[in-house]
Amino acid sequence: MKQTLTEKILARAAGKESVTPGENIWARINVLLTHDVCGPGTIGIFKREFGENAKVFDREGVVIIPDHYIHTRDEKAHRNIATLFDFAREQDLPYFYPPWTNRYRGVCHVALPELGHVRPGETIVGTDSHTCTHGALGAFSTGIGNTDAGFVMGTGKMLVKVPETIRIVLTGKKPDYIAGKDVILRVIGDLGTGGATYCALEFTGPGCASLSIEDRMTICNMAVEAGAKNGIFAADDKALAYVRARTKKPFEPLVGDPDAPVKAEYTYDLGALVPCVARPHCPDRYAPAADCADVKLDRAYVGSCTGGKIEDFEMAARVLNGRKVAIDTFLVPATVEVAEAIRTREIGGKTWERIFAEAGCIPVSAPGCAACLGGPVDTFGRTHGNEVVISTTNRNFIGRMGSKTAPIYLASPLTVAASAIEGRIADPRKYL
Repeated sequence: MKQTLTEKILARAAGKESVTPGENIWARINVLLTHDVCGPGTIGIFKREFGENAKVFDREGVVIIPDHYIHTRDEKAHRNIATLFDFAREQDLPYFYPPWTNRYRGVCHVALPELGHVRPGETIVGTDSHTCTHGALGAFSTGIGNTDAGFVMGTGKMLVKVPETIRIVLTGKKPDYIAGKDVILRVIGDLGTGGATYCALEFTGPGCASLSIEDRMTICNMAVEAGAKNGIFAADDKALAYVRARTKKPFEPLVGDPDAPVKAEYTYDLGALVPCVARPHCPDRYAPAADCADVKLDRAYVGSCTGGKIEDFEMAARVLNGRKVAIDTFLVPATVEVAEAIRTREIGGKTWERIFAEAGCIPVSAPGCAACLGGPVDTFGRTHGNEVVISTTNRNFIGRMGSKTAPIYLASPLTVAASAIEGRIADPRKYL
């Protein structure tokens, strides 16, 4: 029986030879991820259902990475983190990465693979819709609610309906003016925000070879913006090298059958794509950046799990080197590893940090989610009025970055940096 990659991983997780779309299975979970927003609720459900003294299904299978509301004076945010501290101590969890310590890492979706917790062929669930990021490394990875997570925390299993697969075939080679963000915004623009509801988006084809791991992370992260259950790439040599450099744990990659039946198939030539944006207030409102040159901006934002990685800041530094920004430009590294790269990596003998400072950007913030999810009123970069924003984040819903009256345009770091220079939406090709 021919099966897609998602079907093969779920069949293995269920201890079955094969599965079919629509089938309900009990899947064994390898990793449960949670953070400071949903972790306390998950813990509360776990204790209610399994008992105050219950133990988690696997100490090494629960990963807690606080990241959303960290750099704030908000008392409720601090209370959530205190709950995580207490639980990690009670359970003796080895993979708790708390703030205000030298174990703090930053945004969970970037830190999880950095730390070697993402392995091809495994099943990963997390209390965050963008957990689908980790399909970039050949894992089945999806977001779940607190109730499901509380059950997984106690049993290591989850009831899953096998999704249908939509195959996205990528051909050609990615130009240097295109980022993973441009790829996925084009796909979402074509599918719509409901076009892949409860489907697996499987990215395949010869064009995948020209995508970096971080490109793939951005693409899989935003699969959910088309309604997808998960996004996934098969683990090629590039992905295997990334994983093996970060973990000694054994894993067994799987590869889908190229002729497995799918719900639908779409083909994109990477070389034909253009820098683009998603207009307010929805990620599927695709438009070429060149068609939006009349949009004046108040601020630019480079950060988040889709725009705060090492390559994202390298792209921004390439565009901003030797130039000045015309609007407030906020820079938020996703993790401490990214922050270190900003401080130490160079272009033309200048660190990226110096390039950003000379360009007039607001000083780089501490790693974390910051304004991507709005956050408390003292959150770095949070909108408070009618600011028109161009951002590398993954959602531009009303109120997403704080103010309900702030229009948000989504774009790649290249387009955001070019737009920061001009004070209006700009095609970055003129700066490369």
